[in-house]
Amino acid sequence: MTKLHEVANIGQSIWLDYISRSLIKSGELKNWVDKGLRGVTSNPSIFEKAINGSSDYDDDIKKLVSEGKSVDEIYESIVMDDIANAADVLRPVYDSTDGLDGYVSLEVNPKLAYNTNGTISEAKRLFSALNRPNVFIKVPATSEGVPAIEELIGEGVNINVTLIFSISHYEAIAEAYIAGLERRLKAGKDISKIASVASFFVSRIDSFVDPLLKQANRGDLLGKTAIAYAKMVYVRFKEIFFGERWEKLSKNGARVQRPLWGSTSTKNPDYPDTIYVDNLIGPNTVNTVPTNTLNAFIDHGIVSSTLESNIDNAKAVLDEVSKIGIDLNDVTEKLQAKGVELFAESFDMLMDSIAKKREKFNR
Repeated sequence: MTKLHEVANIGQSIWLDYISRSLIKSGELKNWVDKGLRGVTSNPSIFEKAINGSSDYDDDIKKLVSEGKSVDEIYESIVMDDIANAADVLRPVYDSTDGLDGYVSLEVNPKLAYNTNGTISEAKRLFSALNRPNVFIKVPATSEGVPAIEELIGEGVNINVTLIFSISHYEAIAEAYIAGLERRLKAGKDISKIASVASFFVSRIDSFVDPLLKQANRGDLLGKTAIAYAKMVYVRFKEIFFGERWEKLSKNGARVQRPLWGSTSTKNPDYPDTIYVDNLIGPNTVNTVPTNTLNAFIDHGIVSSTLESNIDNAKAVLDEVSKIGIDLNDVTEKLQAKGVELFAESFDMLMDSIAKKREKFNR
């Protein structure tokens, strides 16, 4: 039994925040699954590094170029192939956990982050094309993404809500998830197979807030804001998925929308490399980690139910941050906008890389 199995016994699933052709074909992903890994997430940045940083995709790209495929068609073909193959590797996890885990996530085009109808259309198309029950389509928690989430859940599409940075973001998408289930139930459709996670980005909050704390000479608060905020998101999760409204859905087989801790690699070398894993372990949650953090956690991470400990201290930390004059609502809105921008930039870099390879192989 590895630490991944031990964490699962507490109620948290560890997923890998990375995907590549070699990870799947070499059998490495299967090895991780055997060690207790329970899912995979991807994003435009991850695919950009995988495709641009290796020759693993060149044969496929050459073949698609010879068939006269466009850059967009090449991108979708190779990405969908990776997602489908990863989903197949993870399918035994999905089956053995009765649909709790075993998922792989694919993000809608980040350029649609502020386009509700475009997001809905793209998400439905991708989900249908992949045709696997253990796939999540990632939709951002922008104000335009929220109604898309409700519509997609109502249509039976599994959604990984991404780029959540605040409690208000979280509350909006949790409401959208519940409303989508209610819409589907009212239409007489099955809601027991619908799954969703809410991806709260953790370390980026400290990366933004810590410099402000240094300016305020509050070194005692460094590295504490993000974990405290995540704990308060979990408090809201337990409040929202409880009571008469939720019970009606639960009795019809609905699953809670689990909080997922994303951006959990340690950006500050002064902090422990497993700080955003060790301190956020609790029931009905997911932590998605890059390879280096996964290896570090297995090597020296601490397995303990920590998510609900020291809640009063978490509140006190956020109160102190507020008293200094740091407006977390403003901070988190800026972080979400920057997150959308960064994913769009990565997507552009990815498409440019494919275009250059296409031109090279078309000579």
